[in-house]
Amino acid sequence: MFRYTYNTLVYGEEPITEGIARVADAGYDGVELVGEPAQTNIGEVKSALADNGVVASSIVSIYTPERDIVSSTVAIRAAARDYVKGNIDFAQELGAEIVTFTPTACMKIVAEVDLEQEWAWAVEAATELARYAGQAGVKLVLEPWNRYETYLITRTEQAIRFIDEVNSPNLGYMADTFHMSLEERDIAESIRLAGSRLSHVHLADSNRAAPGFGHLDFEPIIQAIADSNYQGWISYELLPAAGDVWGVLTGAGAPEFKGPYTEAAIRHTKAIEERLGLR
Repeated sequence: MFRYTYNTLVYGEEPITEGIARVADAGYDGVELVGEPAQTNIGEVKSALADNGVVASSIVSIYTPERDIVSSTVAIRAAARDYVKGNIDFAQELGAEIVTFTPTACMKIVAEVDLEQEWAWAVEAATELARYAGQAGVKLVLEPWNRYETYLITRTEQAIRFIDEVNSPNLGYMADTFHMSLEERDIAESIRLAGSRLSHVHLADSNRAAPGFGHLDFEPIIQAIADSNYQGWISYELLPAAGDVWGVLTGAGAPEFKGPYTEAAIRHTKAIEERLGLR
């Protein structure tokens, strides 16, 4: 029923061609790529996708202090918009459907100015970027993060209010079960609340490992996704439990996130689909 993709961020500095081959070998339909087009050999990626019989599903944007949509510094806000537009162009060139959007820098947990002003900046930027995405045939998806990574939009109800305020068919809601496990009372019901706004999904267990390696019950979550008549991608953005995540990944300190978790994630979810009679 679902289309499956895997986020290559977890492979660290490994050559992207190796990651694409691993994802394809594990039975995925697509590959989710890191939004760093300036650091990516697009021709190499296109060749690897074609050679392995998979497609680019989505682009995950990386929001740093220099790419903060609601920064109090005008130049940073402008740079953040340009960065997202670059990822939309990147997605269009690769044929990917989705680009992720979060209006604050990751790990920024205190507002710089009044929250109403930051919200207004975020709405203004999302309106412009959704329009740009629509022109490119790409969908922008709003991802709430947990309270330890952001402060502005952490829950589904906030995301819904934001999306409805922007009021663009090119801006959708993204569910990430790791963040939701920290912020939502009931993940499945939150997904149902989003309804037709649901446009992208990241599955990760309570510890951000592959589903089945933490304590989340994914059966009601998968059922809620199916009940929403979701036609998009199921992706896995899995990360090690560490303060310096990138240091662990680039230092080859989490080998389970390569072959073992890549294979286990899709296997666990497809087994749930079978049990629920969705396949």
